[in-house]
Amino acid sequence: MDGVDKHIPLLVIAGPTAVGKTELSLQVAERLDGEIVSVDSASVYRGLDIGAAKPSRDDRRRVPHWLIDVVDPDESFSVADFQRLAKEAVADIHGRGRLPILVGGTGLWIRALVRDFSLPAEAPPTSLRDHLHAVGEAYGFASLQRQLRVVDRESYRAIAANDHRRLVRALEVFQASGRRLARNTPENSPFQPVYWVLTRSIQELQTRIRERVKSMLSQGLVTEVETLLQNGVPPRAQSLLAIGYRETVDWWYGLLDQQERDELIVRHTQQFSKRQLTWFRSEKEARWLDLSVWSLDEAVAKIVASKTS
Repeated sequence: MDGVDKHIPLLVIAGPTAVGKTELSLQVAERLDGEIVSVDSASVYRGLDIGAAKPSRDDRRRVPHWLIDVVDPDESFSVADFQRLAKEAVADIHGRGRLPILVGGTGLWIRALVRDFSLPAEAPPTSLRDHLHAVGEAYGFASLQRQLRVVDRESYRAIAANDHRRLVRALEVFQASGRRLARNTPENSPFQPVYWVLTRSIQELQTRIRERVKSMLSQGLVTEVETLLQNGVPPRAQSLLAIGYRETVDWWYGLLDQQERDELIVRHTQQFSKRQLTWFRSEKEARWLDLSVWSLDEAVAKIVASKTS
């Protein structure tokens, strides 16, 4: 891997939305002299603050964070973009004698970095891609999702139902080449990762998600979305396909009432958290910590011990 030490230690703290990654990762980073590389597909966008649940300014003063606010909300951002910037961040952190800590819930991005996927830059639109988009618009993107489940189950698990761009891209690659998106094995990893997944009981996780959505709405999620639209961000920009934003955009255009909007955000987030857990179960090298069982202090101590023992 060009320009990157092949023996860089990495700590990965992953888990579903609302499981409690933020405070735990801050404490771990303080204990291990680390810096956090965010692995969140919404936090890369400037202006997506409340709905992305970005770490606060105080949090970022406590511990340096990377890959937050790196592109404008009307730009696209791919797995390859993340991989490139994350490699640079990890090399910089390691080069200064500190520990790179990947924190987030976007499992495909974590795997793309840790296993050093071969990811070409995304090609310009093709007639096949245009056709797949047209099929999705006419018959529903759920029909494309069902196709992807048959031909590339790993990408199906990784790609959110409302991420139409990545869904179409995965199908385009398969239909054009007969090959699934690039995958490497843990044995080929250029890093030395210690991989933790945080979890909770399903009931507790669903309750925390509902509370988080309520908090986001009270903090001004609707105003945030209105501001993005009024500033010229297209309503179907990649950034606004994120859960919470897509439903609020639909409400703004009169496709949902307020109650439908709020309930859909909760439901879609809960469904997404289940898909995240399914994805992380396929990471055979991951160690799991149930925060319904272990206290925050105990969980921090376990993760710290895994890097110091």
